[in-house]
Amino acid sequence: MDQEKDIAHSKTETHDEILLAALKLFAEKGYFNTSLTDIAEAAGIKTAGAIYHHFKHKQMIATALYANILDSLNISIDEIRRKNQKPSEQLHGIVDLFFKLTDEAPEIMQFLLILKINEFLPEAKPLLETAAFIKIIKIIRNGISEGEIRNIDPLLAQAYFFGIINNTLRMILTGALDKKAEAYQSQTWLVAWNAVVKK
Repeated sequence: MDQEKDIAHSKTETHDEILLAALKLFAEKGYFNTSLTDIAEAAGIKTAGAIYHHFKHKQMIATALYANILDSLNISIDEIRRKNQKPSEQLHGIVDLFFKLTDEAPEIMQFLLILKINEFLPEAKPLLETAAFIKIIKIIRNGISEGEIRNIDPLLAQAYFFGIINNTLRMILTGALDKKAEAYQSQTWLVAWNAVVKK
């Protein structure tokens, strides 16, 4: 029984190591420039063939990564919504999360903002149609109905607001802006919020 538990634990650990290695490599080299051999080496697995015990192909790894990242994001947004009442506070919490991830887990933000996910996961839901981003639209709708955000189409409000946030984060991730994300956070928030706030 203990041996079965150890094997299951070891399998889960290897599974997670493959995902972490793939995330790092996809962010550094791009999806198409990363081979299963690269992933195996980075994960400390003897051969690329050993990956097949966990994933049938590279696209399955990317699919699992995308799902894991979106699940985590969804949970974090739920938590932010629970802790903050006003839509402006909830949006501020989400912006804080994105900037923190850019500094502390840049591979995650590169996966979401830099890689063209539709090119290697054509069947995947576009980012704006995922649960996490549908919740963001709800926050914006609430902001409009509560009079915090201008009465414009919620999708436009999201595009204006997150366009500024995402472009700033992309510039940080690509090195166009050379400081840590934290250094640009407050000014980016002000510009983004001023684009949608009801004055």
